[in-house]
Amino acid sequence: MKKIFGITLALGFCLMLALVAGCTQPTATPAATPAPIVVETAPATEEPTSVPTTVADSLTPGPTQALQDIWSIEVQVESNGEAINPQITTTLRGGKGMNVIPEIDVRITRSDGVVEEDRMVQPLHIGSSVVLDGTTKNTDRAEVWVVTPNGDKVKIYDAYVPFRSYN
Repeated sequence: MKKIFGITLALGFCLMLALVAGCTQPTATPAATPAPIVVETAPATEEPTSVPTTVADSLTPGPTQALQDIWSIEVQVESNGEAINPQITTTLRGGKGMNVIPEIDVRITRSDGVVEEDRMVQPLHIGSSVVLDGTTKNTDRAEVWVVTPNGDKVKIYDAYVPFRSYN
């Protein structure tokens, strides 16, 4: 009997210590919720515009710039590889900045000198894409420009798009 009373008393004492220890911790103040950011959306995109050009060095890719880490996005540019209807697809693959970047401009300079442009506007999501006509040559040039929340245009991609990749 004394043994059961001693065990019950010890368990009761441990329970009281656990309750008192939990009540002595300071209360944490919740973090303030930031104010929502209102982003104006632009109207639907227009049809791609074709502008013939004869600038000889417009087919030569140039340097690119890096976005700030908080605005970074990733795009993928590839050809469909179809000889009947060659097209170049630019796809948004995500990134920290896809909710704050207002616009992504895509410009394709085809090997025959024709320039086509289109854009992606908010709301952007993973898989947003722009499809423009290409050629069956390996010298179609793709440029991707991003408009930052500050209004600056930054070139994040500038390279030749191969018609077919055998890898």
